[in-house]
Amino acid sequence: MKHTVKITLIILSMFLLTQFIGLHVIDNYAKEKVVDGVVVSVEDSNQLPYGMEIPETETTEDYDSNFVSIIISFVIAITILFLLTRVKSKLIMRTWFFFVTVLAIGISLTAILPKWQAVSYIALGLAVLLAIGKVFRRSFISHNLSELLIYPGIAAVFVPLLNLKTVIILLVVISVYDMWAVWKSKIMQKMAKYQMDELKIFSGFYVPYASKRQKAKMNKMSKGELRTKGVKISAAILGGGDVIFPIITAGVIMKTWGLIPAIGIIFGALLGLSLLLFFSEKKKFYPAMPFITSGIFIAMLISWLLI
Repeated sequence: MKHTVKITLIILSMFLLTQFIGLHVIDNYAKEKVVDGVVVSVEDSNQLPYGMEIPETETTEDYDSNFVSIIISFVIAITILFLLTRVKSKLIMRTWFFFVTVLAIGISLTAILPKWQAVSYIALGLAVLLAIGKVFRRSFISHNLSELLIYPGIAAVFVPLLNLKTVIILLVVISVYDMWAVWKSKIMQKMAKYQMDELKIFSGFYVPYASKRQKAKMNKMSKGELRTKGVKISAAILGGGDVIFPIITAGVIMKTWGLIPAIGIIFGALLGLSLLLFFSEKKKFYPAMPFITSGIFIAMLISWLLI
């Protein structure tokens, strides 16, 4: 096992909680729902806040076009992020992280908070506070609390653009990319290291902890030595992509097959991630998406057989 049982369970718990928050947020903005096995339009559905509008998607060609646009956007975003990492443009990257965090959390909190008057602006104010804590005053709580709300908000934007076919293709493409980025090019490790070491920001869950050996070493050091020399501790991380793509998939399944199959997708993803975390080896890097996608596909197959 790569991490201790306690740390592994913390990561899995945060992953699971984020998935269910994601389903709630997506359902809040859903324009279509499954009722008695039939997909129906939702009258007076809640609109995304802050003037965001999702283009109407009615035909297979529309979904295919959306999928191509998403892949192109993904490639552009990764390229820009990689180039900014290479030139070490900290200001641009921290600003980018800040605004994405504020917008995504604002979308999530607007769905979660009671429907007060001007709730979206209250959510935006809270989002700014959480983003400041994440980007500028990082701590274990502020970082991971914001992560619980970022990915549901982003997923709510993408779910209306995808259907069952395109989300399956998306999972395959992302899984192949993840394997290449971790095992072949190692670009994922480089970007994660730059984010944590230079930007002091990480896109994903981050749980630092000390092993027995590290604790023993710290116990032998004085407070002055700890402040000046310090001790390098371990950390369990789970990238943001490994969290958001299962939410998107569950959202697409919910609008296609209903809530129960969507919950099945969540637990399928959890199964794949659990197997990876419990059977991975220390000091080795693994792409999580192939394992998560395998669990999702098993859940999809079971739901399809039972429908």
